[in-house]
Amino acid sequence: MKIIKREKDKTYALNTLEVSAKQISCLNNPLSLKILQILKDESLYPKQIAKKLKVHEQNVYYYVHNLERAKLIKVVRQEMVQGTIAKFYSLVADSFYVKIKDFKESTKLDERNSDFLKPFIENSKFNALIVVGSPDPHGEQKARSRDGYFGMDLALFFGTFLNNITEGKVKLDTEIQEKDLRENNLVVLGGPIVNKTAEMINKKSPIYFDEKKKGFYSSVSKKVYANEEIGVINKFQSPFNKDKSILYIAGIRNMGTKAAILTFLQKFHDIEKGNNLDRKIQGKVIEGIDLDSDGIVDSVEILE
Repeated sequence: MKIIKREKDKTYALNTLEVSAKQISCLNNPLSLKILQILKDESLYPKQIAKKLKVHEQNVYYYVHNLERAKLIKVVRQEMVQGTIAKFYSLVADSFYVKIKDFKESTKLDERNSDFLKPFIENSKFNALIVVGSPDPHGEQKARSRDGYFGMDLALFFGTFLNNITEGKVKLDTEIQEKDLRENNLVVLGGPIVNKTAEMINKKSPIYFDEKKKGFYSSVSKKVYANEEIGVINKFQSPFNKDKSILYIAGIRNMGTKAAILTFLQKFHDIEKGNNLDRKIQGKVIEGIDLDSDGIVDSVEILE
């Protein structure tokens, strides 16, 4: 097993080994810890260890024996030294850990292993502009968006893949200019009624909001989804620049938008698989579920 650490643009790995509490109990003596520290850089035999630590050789033999019995160190070779066979010891791993609880499935992924996240996240950097609907009345219907605060959950999801962010990556739909559309990958949050950018790209997505049918129409299943808890997630080529991509997340109501974002947090592996009926199409239909009947969507079901 490896421990992974990221700093700036570099990734560091450390081999680690699970040990029991009984194994690690032999480290309650400071000399045992010092022996491990000495052996982290090179293989040594006990007399060499004693000389480096400036302690009696017999003490070293005693604690080396304990560490070997605990399977924290091992003999890596034997050589004749001054007429006797010397055993050279080394650590069995770079680090050790004691597991208290069982492992659980993690939603944390490496963006390098996720085609879905590309090109929005590349080399642990966010490479897109997030567009949310303005909370002020705007557009022909003077609509107010209430989806913006769901974007915080989406931002937390994206943040688990990032090293740092050095500039603002969010704009209101009322602030978007033609240059923004042309030069950026876009993450568009909210439907066409509350988000002007969504209105421009809505019909280009595999699953889009059909105003006449008052629901989302799937070009894959040919179905219309009109429940208020319905949300959609679409990834497709940008109509503004063929070299850019769009991630379009919306709902019939804000409950549907929340359901779509919850899917990133709870079932991202399913999002990566594409549409259930055609895996080549990156379009998902989600229904939000209120499991505890408190009026708040807290779980999701993927419909296609």
